[in-house]
Amino acid sequence: MIRIRADQFPSILLILLTILAFAVFWSIMDMVLLGASLAIVLIPLHHRLSHYVKPWISASVMTLAVLGVFCAMGLITLAIFSANTTTLTQMFTVIGDWLNNPLTNPVAYGVPLSKVTLSGLLQEGTGLFVDYHKTLITYLPVILFKMFVFFFTLFMLFLRGEELRLKILGHMPAGLKKYSTRLSDATGDTLYAIYYVQIAVAVLTFFMAIPVFYLLGYGDIIFYAYFAAFCELIPIIGSSVAFILIGTYAQAIGDTRGVLILFFLGYLVVSLLPEVYVRPVLVGRRVKINPVIMFIGIVGGLLTMGLAGFVLGPLIIVLLITSYRMYTEEKKERKASSALED
Repeated sequence: MIRIRADQFPSILLILLTILAFAVFWSIMDMVLLGASLAIVLIPLHHRLSHYVKPWISASVMTLAVLGVFCAMGLITLAIFSANTTTLTQMFTVIGDWLNNPLTNPVAYGVPLSKVTLSGLLQEGTGLFVDYHKTLITYLPVILFKMFVFFFTLFMLFLRGEELRLKILGHMPAGLKKYSTRLSDATGDTLYAIYYVQIAVAVLTFFMAIPVFYLLGYGDIIFYAYFAAFCELIPIIGSSVAFILIGTYAQAIGDTRGVLILFFLGYLVVSLLPEVYVRPVLVGRRVKINPVIMFIGIVGGLLTMGLAGFVLGPLIIVLLITSYRMYTEEKKERKASSALED
């Protein structure tokens, strides 16, 4: 029978309360996890800045800088979408008419989706890309609260993250510290790779999409390329949404050539290739893990945990494999030591 020492009760209670907090506040845990993951990536920069100013000033400057980048990107995106409202409205109107026509909607071609489902998807797309201002106003309290949670988490971990890490390590047995340090390093490498690759793939998508939309011949080339890159930057959307949407518009206006271009060059090359090959290879190379395994972690995380899975999926895979490697290395060391003693 396992006996629990009196000095272990506080730690056990803390773990149980942490699990309970995750369960109760799961709806905002994605913001906590994303804030924490970004803080881990940026903490080295915070430490450098702290050499010149007080830590709380550095934490404030870093948090405000991230807020400034987010606001700048948001304003640029809103300006671009506002300038192309006519294009988006026309696209969704044509698709809506096509779906409502019994002779042309996908159900007539044997697509296993009901008209209600298709109309719901179209309505969601309209809310996101055409009536985005109404969507923002409707969900403004939720958006502001989640933003507060994200930036508060970011600020507090800039300010107290290193202190918290040292306290946790200080309460660990000496033998466990080595493993915790290695897992901590693996976590930092993984998160750095995730964010770096996410931005790199979005930029790559923009430049790869330009010749595709040039061949398409609909005009607004830069807007369509930015639209694909913007969707790619948001993990739970991806650039495939942009190509499927524009491909549906091409089908609705009877442009078979456009559908083929968007499917083979847009969807398969610009959208699918980076997701299946470029992203897993770049992240896997950083953490020295097979790209196929990383692909499973990235996609599996998004499918099972949504936005939080963008970070947790590959991170769990990395920590699991790193733990296995440490176990096998320690086992080999014990065998080598036993052989020397014999």
